[in-house]
Amino acid sequence: MNIGVDAAALGMSSAVTASTNDVNSVYWNPAGLTNLEDHQISLMHANYFANIAQYDYIGYASPIDDRSAWGISMIRFGVDDIMDTTQLIDNQGNIDYNRIRLFSTADYGFTFSYARKLPVDGFQYGVNAKIIRRIIGKFANSWGFGFDVGLQFERNNWKFGLMLRDITTTYNVWNIDEQEYAKIANAIPGENNELPESTEITLPKAQLGVSRTFDFHNDYSLLVATNLNMRFEQTNDIISSRIVSIDPALGFEFGYTDLVFLRAGAGNFQNVTQLDNTEKLNFQPNIGLGFKYKGIQIDYALTDLGNQSTALYSNIFSLKVDLGIFR
Repeated sequence: MNIGVDAAALGMSSAVTASTNDVNSVYWNPAGLTNLEDHQISLMHANYFANIAQYDYIGYASPIDDRSAWGISMIRFGVDDIMDTTQLIDNQGNIDYNRIRLFSTADYGFTFSYARKLPVDGFQYGVNAKIIRRIIGKFANSWGFGFDVGLQFERNNWKFGLMLRDITTTYNVWNIDEQEYAKIANAIPGENNELPESTEITLPKAQLGVSRTFDFHNDYSLLVATNLNMRFEQTNDIISSRIVSIDPALGFEFGYTDLVFLRAGAGNFQNVTQLDNTEKLNFQPNIGLGFKYKGIQIDYALTDLGNQSTALYSNIFSLKVDLGIFR
């Protein structure tokens, strides 16, 4: 749930908390759904770890009336066809390759969103209800629940956004198959003798964003956006304390006649300790490209350009369709 969706946003280093205004707002800031004029659907696919892991996303959103909107989305991150070799050796000590089975491990995130404009002009809010489903073959599975709240405000061409993720903390409760666990519990003497923890907790996070779009000669536009991504714990972020750690992000989108878009951004600024105990500032640069024609938008992003950080590297493609074009 931390990776992000939509190649357009990822090309801008995810600095879209204030500017998001389409179906992908179900992830970035549900308050942005109030800007929808018609039904929209969005799809994204990315490969990670040399195509071992698959990351997929689908989202749908629609206005309810002129003041409110709703949306739904699903994210899947999974590794398929993993070989289960726990039963490779039979009771007689013989290796039998026919005993190898395949299984998958996957995380699913389902989000239900509602957004509405407030009576104060320029203010809107949105709420996400999230269901988390995690599966590790037949060995274990879990269910989790959480909530997000987002706000947006626009005044004099400036846009401001606040996204509070997992505001009540998100809990995942695991159910472990003890029979399957017993088969491997004594595989290594002295290890794996106790069941793992059955509860995972995701702490709250906050994202504060500001953006503005500049128009030039009616054909050209430049969107400038920045985010302050905050976690309430001490991390390696560029600004870090015991109370809060802040990772800034900066994104740009240059547009031509609302048809072609070039994007760039930098984020994930981290203080990384080197082998000689000195610290080096690492960051994650991104670039992107997009095309939009008659309600169909195709976007591409290349993340972690130049391997400046330890973050994931991937080519990401996404598709957004305004379903009103089919009427």
